[in-house]
Amino acid sequence: MNIRTASMEDVDNIVSLVESAYRGEKSQQGWTTEANLLDGQRTQRSEIELLLSQENSDIIVCELEHKIIASVHICNKGDYAYLGMLAVSPQKQGKGVGKTLLNYIENIMQKKWHVQYIEMTVITQRVELINWYIKHGYELTGEKRPFPYGDSRFGTPKRDDLVFDVLKKRLKAV
Repeated sequence: MNIRTASMEDVDNIVSLVESAYRGEKSQQGWTTEANLLDGQRTQRSEIELLLSQENSDIIVCELEHKIIASVHICNKGDYAYLGMLAVSPQKQGKGVGKTLLNYIENIMQKKWHVQYIEMTVITQRVELINWYIKHGYELTGEKRPFPYGDSRFGTPKRDDLVFDVLKKRLKAV
């Protein structure tokens, strides 16, 4: 596997990967699907382009045989980093790809950005995903954040009780 920072040339492949991991019929082949909670797109070209163009924001991709099989957005917020949109191809889920990418970005955040901790949000109803992050050292903070109902960029909710849990992981001093 090759892990690298994404470029604008990767935008369409990242959008396709994220959609296949989170939404639609393809996503149901893996365990990270949100298709039971949300319809519509998980991301779009303009969002990925914006994330790639912002200062202190990167998308890291993992390739196998020159094909992007995983990606994650990371953003330096000063004393902490935000991790979002971790996506692994449904065909590669459960094979350690997500864990490998997570370890890689934690090292970047720690050594390059010198952040103290990582923060992320996960839809509360995604218990299996939250448990996966807990297994990898993340902790529920008890903080909840509202789901952005009415904002089509986040999809069309199938439920009216969606909310985000905030998870954090403290990084060891380097």
